[in-house]
Amino acid sequence: MGRAFQNRKESMAKTSDAKAKVYSKYGREIYVCAKAGGIDPDGNLALRSMIDRAKKDQVPSHVIEKAIEKAKGGGGEDFATARYEGFGPGGCMVIIDCLTDNPNRTFGDVRQCFTKTKCKIGTQGSVSHMFDHSTILVFKNDDEDAVLEALMMADVDVTDIENEAGVITVFAPHTDSFKAKQALNEAFGEIDFDVDEIQFVPQNPAPINADDMPQFERFLDLLNDLDDVQNVYHNVELG
Repeated sequence: MGRAFQNRKESMAKTSDAKAKVYSKYGREIYVCAKAGGIDPDGNLALRSMIDRAKKDQVPSHVIEKAIEKAKGGGGEDFATARYEGFGPGGCMVIIDCLTDNPNRTFGDVRQCFTKTKCKIGTQGSVSHMFDHSTILVFKNDDEDAVLEALMMADVDVTDIENEAGVITVFAPHTDSFKAKQALNEAFGEIDFDVDEIQFVPQNPAPINADDMPQFERFLDLLNDLDDVQNVYHNVELG
């Protein structure tokens, strides 16, 4: 599972290099978190987690502060989450998460990405059952047994755990995210997580035909160019 996660991170590296896209993505997510749960990170755990992730991705503090300030007013855009599923080049399975202030526009834009690459957008649930909606926590520790015990004592349903060169990767259901972090911090002190994310991880990653790879890369580029797209998940095994 860890390898699949790493593959997805590598496949999205081009997006991460586009700073404007990263700043916009975090700006929207911080704004939505702050508007929904309050602007105080101490009282809004989702906002605190999002700010921590933004800082790890080197988002400037003024971008974070601007998003929170915007949420303070209570007005502004009314972003809603939207999730689309379908089959991309080579029959790969794809999940696209968006934040949008115009669902009709966003659906049309995402559908165009499928159409332009001769692919098919599906209905809700058409591929998501083939992914695990997982909390992924990565941190420095060399005692896998102690980590697993701390999580099990807190009744966290660990789905996978890996230990590589003193770095632990924990996979758990997305609903156990806060519980898992709390258990680890209580057991090992305040942890600076290298990765603290909720992802769709494919249950069965599969390679893509070499002939389909150019179209697959074009498909990802088209999606990543859309302002409303926050994350793209797929089951293609790269490398």
